[in-house]
Amino acid sequence: MKPHKDQAVDFLHLIVSGKIDEAYKKYVSPDFRHHNPYFPGDADSLKQAMEENDGISPNKTLEVKQTIEEGENVMVYSHIKQKGEDLGAAVVHIFSFHEGKIVEMWDVGQPVPKDSPNENGMF
Repeated sequence: MKPHKDQAVDFLHLIVSGKIDEAYKKYVSPDFRHHNPYFPGDADSLKQAMEENDGISPNKTLEVKQTIEEGENVMVYSHIKQKGEDLGAAVVHIFSFHEGKIVEMWDVGQPVPKDSPNENGMF
């Protein structure tokens, strides 16, 4: 079995590429729950939201900047753009795995500002 961080990245790439059913079948546990505050915490509600987002932004991109794996937990830091010309957002996904499946997920994001005084940038 590949490392959990590789599974998490593959899950995100499948979601972004519109292969949401495949991502869920391959990686999501029947006991899955999530902590996105905009949707009910069950797998089906989040999946529906992902499908709706894919319909609105079918050409979105995700560029992974960093992954960290510690035991059953994985953090993926990414630059996500809904459209090519967007500045996008810095997003952190945190996954908890059990027996090779995602059982819990958190996601937090911050828009990339047009003008920032920080010379280091967000990535």
